[in-house]
Amino acid sequence: MITPFKLVSISHRSAPLTIREMVSMNEEESRAFTLKCKDLFGLQELLIVSTCNRTELYYTSPESISNDLIKALLIEKGLTNITDYVHYFVQMNETSDSLKHLFEVATGLQSKVVGDLQIPNQIKRAYQLAADLNMAGPYLHRLMHTIFYSNKRVAQETSFRDGAASVSYATVALAEELSQALAAPKVLILGLGEIGIDVCKNLEDKDFAEVTVMNRTIEKAERVAQGKNFRVAPFDDMCQEIEAADIIISSIRTDSPIITQENLKAMQLLSFKYFIDLSVPRSIEEGVEKVSGVLLYNIDTLKERADEALAARMASIPDVCVIIEESIESFNDWSKEMEVSPTIHKLKGALEQIRKEEINRHLKGLSAEEVEKLEKITASLVQKIIKQPIIHLKAACKRGDSEAMVDVLNDLFNLEQFEEHES
Repeated sequence: MITPFKLVSISHRSAPLTIREMVSMNEEESRAFTLKCKDLFGLQELLIVSTCNRTELYYTSPESISNDLIKALLIEKGLTNITDYVHYFVQMNETSDSLKHLFEVATGLQSKVVGDLQIPNQIKRAYQLAADLNMAGPYLHRLMHTIFYSNKRVAQETSFRDGAASVSYATVALAEELSQALAAPKVLILGLGEIGIDVCKNLEDKDFAEVTVMNRTIEKAERVAQGKNFRVAPFDDMCQEIEAADIIISSIRTDSPIITQENLKAMQLLSFKYFIDLSVPRSIEEGVEKVSGVLLYNIDTLKERADEALAARMASIPDVCVIIEESIESFNDWSKEMEVSPTIHKLKGALEQIRKEEINRHLKGLSAEEVEKLEKITASLVQKIIKQPIIHLKAACKRGDSEAMVDVLNDLFNLEQFEEHES
């Protein structure tokens, strides 16, 4: 029998950001925790997906160790008062539920922003880590490649990945679009509140520009930039950084505009400047476009773009669900076939043993050429004999009634005795 596939999850649907941050793991932490779980629980397959919106542990095990995994994770993160946090976690112990959830996560159906373009890459990195640590066996390998194929179908057959469906992603898409005409584009991000941080997250995997981050408290800017290819500049240098940048993205919280027409006229603007204002109230004065070489985009423009993209994605959800259902059905067919693969292997071995025994009885007096022909003829004969039982056995798997046929084959060919002979 295939080992059941289970899940432990904490996400934006079950816990606030403050709690999710406490249990989130970077790549090194995920690596260390994977190895610890292997030692503690004897797991053979474990996939850890940890992003800003979710931390999930997918594993194969005949027994449910979900409670133990939750406790181990909380202790690993220094949260010893386990009862305060355990209720934020969701457990799925049925293979069908866990599979459906992973497919929905990997395609972006479960994302905070539906159709999140980052999640496929995050899933791939999680799988690569599991594979590197030898924690991805045949089940997980096949499952992940089925997921990758379903994602390819979603991208090719639906509009689910079209456009930028959040203001922060629309901002990055606009910045990338504007930078195409620039030789060595520089992007300046002013303010690291929630939307500013989201813009930074969406820029992490991009390399179209040099990115500088700036915040009133430089310590926060340094935290956001840690581990990323971002420059950090002190807030007092804002004017100099605006002069050096090509695209300025501002999400500063302020009662009145911090970047004005008067400010810009006092600067030495030697190149064209694109300003993107994500602040509410506005942090960039509307009149800045009167300054030569300045173009301003505001949050309403970006929200309109994002809303259009989101509407298209929402309309594509039924098509995505059909692809997921078909992919899970295909994977389940493979899983069922895996259950009878030992029987197929033993049947092939039994027939091959019979073939070799019979050949050995008639080798005396045959030339090398005749022996070679005999090998080819009998090997081909065995292949033809075994073909139909295998086809019928696989068909029985899909119907869910393979057990009776396995028993018949065991009795007909005495496969249990053959297994003992093998050992």
